[in-house]
Amino acid sequence: MATNNDNPADPFKKALAEATKVMANDPDLSVTFTVDPSGVSGDTMRLPQVSRRMTREEVLIARGTADALAMHRKFHDNSTHSRYVPQGDVAREVYEAMETARCEAMGARDMPGTAGNIDAKIGNDALRKGFDQIKEAADAPLAIAAGYLVRHLATGRDLPEGAANVMNLWKGFIEQNAGDTLNDIDALLDDQAAFAKLSRQLIQELGYGDQLGDDPDDIDDDAQDDAEESGEDENEPDSSGQDDEGEEADDASAEQSQEQQQDASQAQVSMDDVSEQEMGDEAEMPEGEAPLEPPQPQPISDADPNYQVYDTQYDEEVRAEDLAEPIELERLRAYLDQQLEPLKGAVSRLANKLQRRLQAQQNRSWEFDLEEGTLDAGRLARVVANPTTPLSFKVEKDTEFRDTIVTLLLDNSGSMRGRPISIAAICADVLARTLERCNVKVEILGFTTRAWKGGQSREAWLNAGREQQPGRLNDLRHIIYKSADSPWRRSRPNLGLMMKEGLLKENIDGEALEWAHRRMAGRPEARKILMVISDGAPVDDSTLSVNPANYLEKHLRDVIAMVEKRRAVELLAIGIGHDVTRYYERAVTITDVEQLAGAMTEQLAALFDSDPRARARVMGMRKVS
Repeated sequence: MATNNDNPADPFKKALAEATKVMANDPDLSVTFTVDPSGVSGDTMRLPQVSRRMTREEVLIARGTADALAMHRKFHDNSTHSRYVPQGDVAREVYEAMETARCEAMGARDMPGTAGNIDAKIGNDALRKGFDQIKEAADAPLAIAAGYLVRHLATGRDLPEGAANVMNLWKGFIEQNAGDTLNDIDALLDDQAAFAKLSRQLIQELGYGDQLGDDPDDIDDDAQDDAEESGEDENEPDSSGQDDEGEEADDASAEQSQEQQQDASQAQVSMDDVSEQEMGDEAEMPEGEAPLEPPQPQPISDADPNYQVYDTQYDEEVRAEDLAEPIELERLRAYLDQQLEPLKGAVSRLANKLQRRLQAQQNRSWEFDLEEGTLDAGRLARVVANPTTPLSFKVEKDTEFRDTIVTLLLDNSGSMRGRPISIAAICADVLARTLERCNVKVEILGFTTRAWKGGQSREAWLNAGREQQPGRLNDLRHIIYKSADSPWRRSRPNLGLMMKEGLLKENIDGEALEWAHRRMAGRPEARKILMVISDGAPVDDSTLSVNPANYLEKHLRDVIAMVEKRRAVELLAIGIGHDVTRYYERAVTITDVEQLAGAMTEQLAALFDSDPRARARVMGMRKVS
């Protein structure tokens, strides 16, 4: 019997994963569903995430993507593909698009059921990219149009609306220049090498022959001819002129013998010098001849040079708008606003309180009882009562309010799912708007990983033989929701991304904190404040399973110690249901997520308080119960 915790999409995902393995003819293939871009890495295939709602659009896109990737894996050979790949960018794009179309066309021919699914995927991609709105061929991508045309001719199927529009814009040009070449498509689908040659011919006819590079078949023929000629030369030595050159050879031999004696003498002296250098502990080599040693690699972490990461090439620092389309961000933002409508009033009141306190410090003040300046009318009564009293003047002055930037670093781990991440998002949104009104720059960052229990880094580690204690073994995802120089109105939809299904995964706090600190260190503002909002200690199962149990926690402590020691950034933290005071010197732990808005506001207000004693009282380590 199903429980409330069961995901209705799980049976569909399982069935689709098994069907994909069968279609790809690869039982060892691992199929995952993720918000990351779809694709295949090694033995892992990434498919679009399917939410609990299982909308028709989600199901069709997932099935179409799975079928397309399975066909490519089944019918595509990497070595053949690489052999004929062009050198230039445009030529390579056309070549790649035609190969993808070939694989999908073979799938449609051998397994007709895949054709409709892939059509749905192509149609969705075309509409998402606005292909249906393009009016001129110059605005449409030639490579994609060529791929669409190949698929249309090979399958005989009509393309979805947006895709058909792009194809038709370029169809006349392609058929005019390469119509005869396209006639041979059907006969060559089964032969990838022959099809690759056809693709190169079509690229030549479209006017991009200069980007093809050398023909690999010609290179092989030349290499074979050279090998044959070399063999003939070795078997037939040249004996002509031996008699005429005999005397010259004897003279040359005598000169060579003398030169060899001189070289041997110099070599002996050099060997003696080397022996003396090896025997002397402090012997010096001639200037400029010292052996060049390779530079030491830069440590991964400034806080702990011994902190290791197995592979950083799969880590990403990405803007929120690059992880979802604008329409989806607007939808997620609307969902966030709907979820938190009852809370917005209380948060807004707290934000107004913070704004009043900040603006009060930015107001101008007066210096009184001066000998020059603006006449102080409030002191004229003293002059009337005693005419001998001198006139009093006053001067307006500005209160010192240093140029400031505040960075909010939000934990985007899976344990924040639900109300905690919703409240964190709306609080960050309201505080950013409030601080911007007070001319305080705000940056909003998030941190998580790209996969559960290890991603492509772990796959590489497994394939390389499972090195002992490899260090961090997951792919980081650091998200920029709002940069410091971006206005709040532009970044407002980005915070809705935190509501996206499947975004929140593992948390590696130490590297995220060091990343945020590094971004702030390069800022020109005089005062820098970094607020961390988290609900627990750093956790990544793939890393902790093959390293010491405190590996990530130790690194977090080292990074915190470095930040607090350098004092370039004021660091504070708010823990949601987790005691972060054992990590951070300035920290608050709240037991109820509803208290987050008040805690964030009060902490920031305290930092801007002009009274150091009041600031110290609030900024001390305490717990909101």
